[in-house]
Amino acid sequence: MPYLYDFSDADGSDRDLLGGKGAGLAEMTRLGLPVPPGFTITTDVCRATMSTGQVPADLWEDVDAAVSRLEKTTGRTFGAGPNPILLSVRSGAKISMPGMMDTVLNLGINDNVVEHLIDWSGNPHFAWDAYRRFVQMYANVVLDVDDQPFQDILSTLRVKRGVRDDSELTTEDLERATRMFQAIVQDERPGEFPSDPREQLQGAIAAIFASWANKRAIEYRRINRIPDSLGTAANVQMMVFGDLDNESGTGVCFTRNPATGARVAYGDYLPRAQGEDVVAGIRNTITLDEMSRLHPERHTQLLDTMSALEKHYKDMLDIEFTIERGVLYILQVRAGKRTAEAAVRLAVTMANEGLIDKATAVTRVEPSSLEQLHRPRLDPNSDTQPILSGVAASPGAATGIVVFDADSAVDMATAGKDSVLVRPSTTPDDIHGMAAATGILTSHGGKTSHAAVVARGMGKPAVTGAANLIVDVAAGVAQVGDIDISAGDFITIDGTTGAVYTEQVDLIAPEKLPDLNLLLEWADEIRTMGVMANADTPEDAAEARKRGASGIGLARTEHMFMGERIQVVQQIILSEDGRAEALEELERLQVGDFEGILEAMDGLPVVIRLLDPPLHEFLPSRLELEEEALRRVRAGRPIADLMAMSEQVARWEEENPMLGLRGVRLGLMFDELYRMQARAAVEAVTRRLEAEGDPVLEIMIPLVSTVEELRRMKVVVEEEIAMATARTGREYNIPIGTMIELPRAALTAGEIAEIAAFFSFGTNDLTQMTYGLSRDDAEGLFLKDYIDQRIFPSDPFQTLDREGVGRLMRIACLEGKAANPDLTLGLCGEHGGDPDSIAFAHELGLDYVSCSPPRVEGARLAAAQAELAAG
Repeated sequence: MPYLYDFSDADGSDRDLLGGKGAGLAEMTRLGLPVPPGFTITTDVCRATMSTGQVPADLWEDVDAAVSRLEKTTGRTFGAGPNPILLSVRSGAKISMPGMMDTVLNLGINDNVVEHLIDWSGNPHFAWDAYRRFVQMYANVVLDVDDQPFQDILSTLRVKRGVRDDSELTTEDLERATRMFQAIVQDERPGEFPSDPREQLQGAIAAIFASWANKRAIEYRRINRIPDSLGTAANVQMMVFGDLDNESGTGVCFTRNPATGARVAYGDYLPRAQGEDVVAGIRNTITLDEMSRLHPERHTQLLDTMSALEKHYKDMLDIEFTIERGVLYILQVRAGKRTAEAAVRLAVTMANEGLIDKATAVTRVEPSSLEQLHRPRLDPNSDTQPILSGVAASPGAATGIVVFDADSAVDMATAGKDSVLVRPSTTPDDIHGMAAATGILTSHGGKTSHAAVVARGMGKPAVTGAANLIVDVAAGVAQVGDIDISAGDFITIDGTTGAVYTEQVDLIAPEKLPDLNLLLEWADEIRTMGVMANADTPEDAAEARKRGASGIGLARTEHMFMGERIQVVQQIILSEDGRAEALEELERLQVGDFEGILEAMDGLPVVIRLLDPPLHEFLPSRLELEEEALRRVRAGRPIADLMAMSEQVARWEEENPMLGLRGVRLGLMFDELYRMQARAAVEAVTRRLEAEGDPVLEIMIPLVSTVEELRRMKVVVEEEIAMATARTGREYNIPIGTMIELPRAALTAGEIAEIAAFFSFGTNDLTQMTYGLSRDDAEGLFLKDYIDQRIFPSDPFQTLDREGVGRLMRIACLEGKAANPDLTLGLCGEHGGDPDSIAFAHELGLDYVSCSPPRVEGARLAAAQAELAAG
């Protein structure tokens, strides 16, 4: 297999080999678009480099040959005059990771080439700017020299010259900056900065492959669940220069609005600039409409190219372009990052336009992103006035505590607090803070800056390019006129309008998106697996039904015991005197609970799980009781009642309550509770029938580990159903099943299935029991470290572990169905809302998944995507 392919010879459909950027460049070259020539070094080379720790030695012969072909194609010379060619070296994985890996631009320049570049361009300012850019970028990316000293030099030169932008520095300033940069590199890395362009190229290629394993790339892949094994390609391409003269510029555009999905050209343009200036957000840009007044012919050509590429790729695209001396070049094409709202609208609109079919439309939206559509927005009737405005970069509202660095945003999230990350501009190194923050505000950058693109991909509200905001990160303060915004202050941003407020602003429910209902209707036509909801109140059930749930797969009765009812429960546990009365009162309350849920889900199944947690969870802490007793002693008040309660609490305490007296064990030892719940459930059915409703009740026994446990508890529940029939004369069809949440239950599923009407996999507990860890303890102590260090590939409580937990589930499904072909199979842990876990549930042949109401819509979409993926 060749190490590399020229753009003109590569297969633009092979994203696995060429990466997304390389495949796009190859395909656009094939289409005859004005793409600067170059070649792509494949992802195979990256994977080989990761495996051995070094780039294959014989790669460099192929690279030299490819550069020679490039010289022949362009009529220019690498590393010499009179017509020098400079190169860009850029990463490009199969799945786009904007800004997360490294790039080296203006490569091939040295003290000799810069003179030829001056002659070729007729512009010494441009040539020295290219040289200083290269020294700075190569030193930082390849030699790992800190970038701040370079920035400090540029800042000092701007101050002395009295200008705000690097482009306003003189030629002498840029030459001086270059020499000062070289001195820094020599001090930091003596003798390591190569003047030989071919050595420069080898160093840059090796650095691009190494950047696949940098911290920000790893974090981005973790957040977006991108496999580490993919690797990146390296694209070597002839530089074209947007900063050459007044007829030059650079930009980024989207074929449709990536924030809303509207069918309008959307993008940024920066005259006399290089592409990194646009993406980095270090200079404020102009719109494509404004560009049309500068370059009307090139603007028309760009719009025609955008339209042609969208028709070819049948998707909304992100395109990078440069104009050099009035000639348009296309440098990159990829599917554009988009908000959830835009993704839905684009999918439906493109299907209605006939560009894609309905099945493709269903695959175009990330299921987990649909929750973003229900996030609140600012109340338009609020009297609060914004203090400034910027570019509406990513829609939605965010209120939080101001932080000025990524690590502080992570600290806030760890503490359970919302934050807004405020920066002059974001860089790829900020990715972990951007993921942790509630919203993002920058003083620089436009609609296609790093902050804007990444925020839209994450579904985070963002305002960029707030030009009146002066951000001093080191001092921890931002200024708007005479107003200071300090770290720790509250701030509100509106990514839909670009407004920024220095206080908390009222939020209201988001507007409905009609296209979402249509997309989900298409998904429902495709999927065969049901989607139910976990809901414990009538209100939750009603919300679940509104979002398209086909029933309640898990109604947790223990949640109904909390609040004001806790005293009734404690009386049942702690006092034999009055226990019967307390059970009677709790039964009355439970009837109302169950009746409300059955009414909300009328005609749809409701699976009620009988009491699961250990009784001590309903009791006060013994330590708290003893502390209260001590306070009473000091106040001279009696403590006999507290000491009696403390003794009772001690009686129920367990060394390991998760493995103790809970679930079916509690029901067998104290059957009054389970009998009461069964009676209440049947009574609720009776009342709904009397009201001419259509209740569909199922009862689930938790924490079963042996068939005998289920057999005996099933008898208890059936006795209560029989007594209800005797009282009312009604026949009740109430299936009784069990939760599979213990490894032994999964391994003996064939026996259990003989008497169970259904299995519902309780994957939260099944994961804990299989891994032998407590989720709460693990999340607080070591789970994040395990994931960061790749000990665990992902969080097993968010995405099902297919090899371990999944194997137990597969055994249970196969043996359960073999013993009872009519057995219904479901999943009711929070994994039921995770797209990857839903795909696995479909693979196992489950009849339904059940998740929290906010995740129901995403689960419906994920179930359809799983169906399509299975063919």
